[in-house]
Amino acid sequence: MSMKRVAIIQSCYIPWIGFFDMIGRCDEYIIFDQVQFVKRHWHNRNKIKTPRGAEWLTVPVISKSRSDQPIEEVEISEPWAERHWRSIAVNYQKAPFFAAEKEKVRGWFDAVDGMKRLTEVNTFLLKELVGYLGLSVSVVSDRIYQADGRSSERLLNLCRAAGATHYVSGPSAKSYLDETLFEQAGVTVEWMNYGPYESYPQLHGEFDIAVTILDQIFNRGPDLLKSPSIRSGGFNTERLVGSMTN
Repeated sequence: MSMKRVAIIQSCYIPWIGFFDMIGRCDEYIIFDQVQFVKRHWHNRNKIKTPRGAEWLTVPVISKSRSDQPIEEVEISEPWAERHWRSIAVNYQKAPFFAAEKEKVRGWFDAVDGMKRLTEVNTFLLKELVGYLGLSVSVVSDRIYQADGRSSERLLNLCRAAGATHYVSGPSAKSYLDETLFEQAGVTVEWMNYGPYESYPQLHGEFDIAVTILDQIFNRGPDLLKSPSIRSGGFNTERLVGSMTN
């Protein structure tokens, strides 16, 4: 059987470079949106740099009393895309590549304006960014596999359904992932080590890597596509550690 690396992550709103570095190492990224929406998480917000420091851009959503509301059911409460674009334009208009990239990025916001569900917005933007960055990873919904179970069992069942030989996970999952289940199933667990990422000239003060990747698009332009952190097929396997099987 040929090797197939899979990442399984909840959708995020225009994530930072580490997100794309991780999924760019994989053959398939499964959007894990049948799981619980967490308020004040990255699902519906991210940061941009401004003269006042890093500030949140938040997609407004309808807050349900249900604590187990899945991300895929979260609805958007009011128009927001134009407001976000104006904030981005004001704060990045002096960036070196804003003029060259603004029409493309503005087109993304125009396309999501009017979408009713958060997962629709995130999925569209993630796919556009994957294409922009030239990543070869396939982006699919967890719904296509209909895997059941809880926690580690569910993740493993998704891996099995996807035909994965390797499961790539972020380091925060070390506190709960049952690696033994994966080992017994013959699926290799690999842990992502984020960074260190190369610095680049930024607007608005001290360097901050933990902002939306739009910061890199407007400040680096084509140089971003040359970065080994995200270049398709050019990842550094030393950042994937902790494999349990060969």
